[in-house]
Amino acid sequence: MTPIARPATNEHAPYYTGYIDAAEASLAQRGLADVVALLEAQTADWQGLMAAVPEAAASHAYAPGKWTLGESLVHVSDTERVFAYRLLRIARGDRTPLPGFEQDDWVPTSRAGRRSLADILAEMYAVRASTLALVRSLDDEAIGQIGVASGKDVTARALVWMIAGHMQHHFGLTRDKYLA
Repeated sequence: MTPIARPATNEHAPYYTGYIDAAEASLAQRGLADVVALLEAQTADWQGLMAAVPEAAASHAYAPGKWTLGESLVHVSDTERVFAYRLLRIARGDRTPLPGFEQDDWVPTSRAGRRSLADILAEMYAVRASTLALVRSLDDEAIGQIGVASGKDVTARALVWMIAGHMQHHFGLTRDKYLA
């Protein structure tokens, strides 16, 4: 597979530029040449970050009105699933417009507070493994496909970068806010 180049600004909604920038900054910081290598490295990053975190931390919110750590981690998995589903549909040439999702509506019904931190993390790692299998299966033609999600044009390439950047964003929040 050819390295997946950073998407052009017309390949995604402006909102996602922050995630794409986060992925690019992490690539540069690590000296990696491809976003797939970043996707692979992120699981080990999380495993290292979360290795000594006590179970009780899952119910901790870093400020009033913020999600708990467990809710935030379930959100990471939920969002990756949504982005990966969009990636699959678009990479396969499906031009059906895909709806958005409201993260703040999903979190209360995620029931994260009823789950162990270990279970939430196992799910997050399994979702990433599935995403990696999908991304590795795509050729250059599939990566260049364009579709519509949340009312905006988006390429498969942009979705790969958005997945990496969203996780990188939440890694920073977890490290700097939840575990500081």
